[in-house]
Amino acid sequence: MKLVSWNILHGQSIPPTPESSSAVLENLKTAANRLSDAGVEVLALQEVDHGQERSGKIDQVQALAGGLGAKYWAFAPTVIGTPGEKWRSLSQGDDLLITSEKKAATQLPQYGIGLISKIPVTAWHRLELGRSRVGLPLAIPAGDDEGTRKKIQFIYVKDEPRVALAAELANGFTVVVTHLSFVPFVNYFQLMKIRRWLKRIPGEHLIVGDLNLGWSLPVRGTSWRSLNERNTYPSWGAKIQFDYITAHIPSFGERHSSPLEIPPLGISDHLPIGVEID
Repeated sequence: MKLVSWNILHGQSIPPTPESSSAVLENLKTAANRLSDAGVEVLALQEVDHGQERSGKIDQVQALAGGLGAKYWAFAPTVIGTPGEKWRSLSQGDDLLITSEKKAATQLPQYGIGLISKIPVTAWHRLELGRSRVGLPLAIPAGDDEGTRKKIQFIYVKDEPRVALAAELANGFTVVVTHLSFVPFVNYFQLMKIRRWLKRIPGEHLIVGDLNLGWSLPVRGTSWRSLNERNTYPSWGAKIQFDYITAHIPSFGERHSSPLEIPPLGISDHLPIGVEID
């Protein structure tokens, strides 16, 4: 199984440029083609748009699934509206899951995480993780410095609600994708909550995504291990690993895995991270 996790920054190119919705869609199609050429079977996504004006009101998970040639996909909204602008938490009547079999009930702009699979999915699960009540100043890509060096700017960002999305696959794996809080300690407690939740879900467990934890903290002193150790942020000169593919050692057993090389994809401030599991 070839598995990739990627924070796609809603399809934005780096450095950021004013782009038409058709350009964003073209970015996603190009990325999907390259991932397909690499043989990717499962693609976990973070920072995904659904029905957003800034990305042409498309369903980005569905668009990537189509480019990858994958039949099974799901999108788990975390907010209604646009992060960094105006948004609200989900309320009664909002979609908790939009899948290849269950379409959106509303046309409201949404944002969240997703998972795409060529391997049949036998069940989907969603877990609410809450959010930090305080935000932090974060480094945001701000364009080129005279065309030679990527610049960043620091802005105060309010934390958003976080969720985990799990897919039970027909091959016996259960893959969980998440995008944890950027607030220290809050993100680690969210990860512990996912691990407790997984005890009730069958399968060989994998937790993947943007965990916002550096220095291998997600696996240190635990019964989990990272299947690919590489720096993933920022994409133009990665200095730290925020993105992980982790396996539960007792269920993973003696399976062999190796890092999967992904060609440059041209978008996002995060690099994709991949593994091949036999």
